[in-house]
Amino acid sequence: MSITMIGLDTAKSVFQIHGVNETGKAELKRKVRRSDLIAFFEKQECCTVVMEACGAAHHWARVLTGLGHTVKLIAPAAVKPFVKKGKKNDAADAAAICEAAARPDIKFVPIKTVEQQGILALHTARALLTKQQTMLANAIRGLATEFGHVVAKGLHNLEPLVALVGADDAMPEQARQAIADLFKRFGELATGIQSCEAKIVKHARNDATARRLATIPGIGPITASLIAATVVDISQFKSARQFAAWLGLVPRQNSTGGKTRLGQITKAGNKEIRKLLVLGATSMLGHAEGWHSALGTWLRDILQRRPARLATVALANKMARIAWVVMTRNEVYRPAGGVAAKA
Repeated sequence: MSITMIGLDTAKSVFQIHGVNETGKAELKRKVRRSDLIAFFEKQECCTVVMEACGAAHHWARVLTGLGHTVKLIAPAAVKPFVKKGKKNDAADAAAICEAAARPDIKFVPIKTVEQQGILALHTARALLTKQQTMLANAIRGLATEFGHVVAKGLHNLEPLVALVGADDAMPEQARQAIADLFKRFGELATGIQSCEAKIVKHARNDATARRLATIPGIGPITASLIAATVVDISQFKSARQFAAWLGLVPRQNSTGGKTRLGQITKAGNKEIRKLLVLGATSMLGHAEGWHSALGTWLRDILQRRPARLATVALANKMARIAWVVMTRNEVYRPAGGVAAKA
C-alpha cells in the first residue's frame, strides 16, 4: 500500500519521519537530515504531511505545500496524549502525530503566511524588550535603595532617581557608575520598544481586521494587531465562548457527580493576547462610571457584586467574545452593545 500520511517531527538538524497507509499501518520509519528533507519530499508521492505547530513548522508547511503535499499542523497539546508512556523519543513523537491526526474530532492549526509571522516577530521583540526594561528598572531601584534613595512608582521616575544617585557624593563611584550604565541601557531599550510599537501601529492602521478590532473599548492598536496576526481563521472557533476558552479566559472546571465546580481561569492558549486583554480591561475599570453603554452598565453591575480583579478578568472575557463577533461578521463594534456594518 502507498503512504497516505506522514508524521514529521521537526528538529534543528535531524527530522523523524513516520509514514502510514490508508489503514493506519506504518510503512516508513526513518531519520532525515535537514539538508536532505526537501529532496526526500520531492521524490515522495503527494500525501498528507502532519506536524506539530511549533518552532519552524509554519516555514516547513509552506515549503512542503509548494511541493504539492497537503500539510496540516496540530497543537502540541493535542499530540501529547498519544505519545506512548515511557517511550518519549523522536520516533514515538512522529508516530503520535499520525495517531492524533487520524482522530475525527481533531482540530488543525491554520498555516501562517510570511507576512503574519513578520508582524508576530515584532510583537515578540517588543514583549522581550519590555520584559528586559522592567528587569532593568527593578535593578536600578534595588541598587539605589541600598544607599537610601527611593522614588514613587512609574518608569518616568527613574530619571529623577538616577539624578539623586549621581548627586550623592557619599555613594561609592562604582555604585553610581553601575546605576548610570543600567539607566543608559534602559534608554536604549525604550528606543527599541518605541521603534517596534511604531511598526505595529502602522500594521494596525493598514490591516482591515485590526482596524475593526480597535473599535472595541479596551483594545488598542497593539492588541488589535496581535489578534489580527495570530488568528488566521476565526471560523475555527464555532462560538465566542470557544474563542475565549482558547485564550484561557474561562473558569477551570473540576466537576463530577452532576455537581459543577468552577475555579480560576485556565490560562490556556495565547499568553500574550490574554495579558493584553486583561491590561486593556484594567484600564477600562477607571472609566466605568462614565461608560454610558450596555457594556458599561454590565461592568458597573459586576463591580458592585465582585472584587475589581475579578471584574477585570470578566471584562477581558467579554472583550474576547466581542472580538470574535467583530471578526466573524466583518463588522465594527457598536457602543450600544451590538455591531453594525462598517461604512
